[in-house]
Amino acid sequence: MKKALFIDRDGTLVIEPPEDYQLDSLEKLAFYPGVFQWMAKIAKLGYELVMVTNQDGLGTNSFPEETFWPAQDKIIQAFKNEGVEFDAIKIDRSLPEDNAPTRKPRTGMLTEYINGNYDLENSFVIGDRITDVELAKNLGAKAILMADKNIKGYDEFKNSIALTTQNWQSIYELLTKAARTASVTRNTAETQIQVMVNLNGSGQANISTGIAFFDHMLTQIAKHGLMDIELTVQGDLEVDEHHTIEDTALALGEAIQSGLGNKLGVERYGFCLPMDDCLCQVALDFGGRNWIEWQADFKREMVGKMPTEMFFHFFKSFSDAAKCNLNIKAEGTNEHHKIEGIFKAFGKAIKMAVKQDPEKMFLPSTKGML
Repeated sequence: MKKALFIDRDGTLVIEPPEDYQLDSLEKLAFYPGVFQWMAKIAKLGYELVMVTNQDGLGTNSFPEETFWPAQDKIIQAFKNEGVEFDAIKIDRSLPEDNAPTRKPRTGMLTEYINGNYDLENSFVIGDRITDVELAKNLGAKAILMADKNIKGYDEFKNSIALTTQNWQSIYELLTKAARTASVTRNTAETQIQVMVNLNGSGQANISTGIAFFDHMLTQIAKHGLMDIELTVQGDLEVDEHHTIEDTALALGEAIQSGLGNKLGVERYGFCLPMDDCLCQVALDFGGRNWIEWQADFKREMVGKMPTEMFFHFFKSFSDAAKCNLNIKAEGTNEHHKIEGIFKAFGKAIKMAVKQDPEKMFLPSTKGML
């Protein structure tokens, strides 16, 4: 699903003229400090860019068309010169007293985004007024408020505000992190699974699969991968553990694949660690192709209540869903240490591979796609 940035114009991209709040001449045009530098970087993050602006009474005698378009065209061209092109420009011409359905904070101009294939929950409205925050709430999106917290109405809508700032650099930094979360729901006749991952997390885990040892292993992924994982599974454990483990791997792999988004700036590759008598190696590549090589033998049938035959199957299913290469090898004598070492090394490998450099937002591939 696509994500969008719905960006206000006056007071956000350009300075709103303080004398009459109407940008009706080139002489009044001034751009918001830092907007070109940081919008040029934001434009590379993969969001659709939508300018959404109320222009009170545009086309009337008090605001003729010929006074509006020179400044508007100058704005669009100036951003285009910096590599920033808006996918859509939405202008409402009504007056506040008209109560038009197209006027912000109403959503009449944006029905194509509400009804289309858009991830509005992880999209943002950027603006300098509480009406922009209201628009975000009405869309089911998040708001970035370019004002201070003393603005009237802040307390009423603060739960919809992801960031309050007057600095475009802060917006860029938030957006590089915000794109790295994902939720997956997987319901079958055998399992019901809810998983949420935050690739920019701190290693927090809230996991319940019904298999205590499996929970312990998945917690290792979160802890050593420095990602947050919330995962609940209701599975047919009265039959056996197979469906719970397989479907969990598929859901988790899908969530991480989704959280990576367009993969701009990621390291892509990722680990080798010792655990007492064991040496565990996990090499990983989020290159868009699934493949697994497995060199790990277990002499016990079960570790905890998890069948050792399911260890390979977990990682194979993850590779299929996450579209990644996995090469896993473990040597040692203690079965518990071997599998725990594998999961820890797996978490470390993910941490390395998903690491993102916000100063190098390009694909690590000569093909131009992953």
